[in-house]
Amino acid sequence: MKDMGEADVILGIKIKRENKGIVITQSHYIEKILKKFNYENCSPVSTPMDPGEKLMPNTGKPVDQLEYSRAIGSLMYAMISTRPDIAYAVGKLSRFTSNPSRHHWHAITRVFKYLKGTMNYGLSYMGFPSVLEGYSDASWINNVEDSSSTSGWVFLLGGGAISWASKKQTCITSSTMESEFVALAAAGKEAEWLRNLVYEIPIWPKPISPISIRCDSSATLAKAYSQIYNGKSRHLGIRHSMIRELIMNGVISIEFVRSQQNLADHLTKGLARDLVKKSVIGMGLKSI
Repeated sequence: MKDMGEADVILGIKIKRENKGIVITQSHYIEKILKKFNYENCSPVSTPMDPGEKLMPNTGKPVDQLEYSRAIGSLMYAMISTRPDIAYAVGKLSRFTSNPSRHHWHAITRVFKYLKGTMNYGLSYMGFPSVLEGYSDASWINNVEDSSSTSGWVFLLGGGAISWASKKQTCITSSTMESEFVALAAAGKEAEWLRNLVYEIPIWPKPISPISIRCDSSATLAKAYSQIYNGKSRHLGIRHSMIRELIMNGVISIEFVRSQQNLADHLTKGLARDLVKKSVIGMGLKSI
């Protein structure tokens, strides 16, 4: 069998090798979708979402619904592959796919304008630290339309993000601590999956140490390590036992991090320019 050599494109993602590491980028794909949706000559903006933006469901007729769902689909491929910095904006805007308004279109245009200015971003991995680490966060009731909260988590390896999510919580929580707990349980589940994955890699050093998940709520941290759950909600009780089990089995450990250092913060809300830049750098995204 012929040796195929080193891969340089996988599923439309370009792999570049540079001093002791690799960078994965989709600049060519982003260029293609900007052209496809007529944004190739738009003026760039520095954040994917206006932090003060309040998006509400459309009560009128849908505006270009099919085109809107195509735009969301195209943005989603970039978001899940190499662009965690647009995850919150794309996740939020995808909720209005069935009935988009002019307001939603305005917000989607902003994501394209942001990509125009950051087209050359790539996720870089430098091989060390070869430790898996995670960040978890939540924004309590930031979806005005249905009183739900948003969970966000990101895991890094070798200085770059390898797994991330920004998701609307499916259960209603009655406090910030509860919504942070729901986010932490989701991050714990992902950590367990990632740990099982690296366990299958023969060259990965064994035994695998617990994956540290950083969280910016000390109340949530205390709750995770406490023996008993004394809340009223059954769904939180189940999550509590799950997190306790992951800690006891050495799968995860939870540490406190200040909000300013929490890399999952941008996955739960729209942030101002400086904070967007900070999280971009923290996740290993850089211009190439």
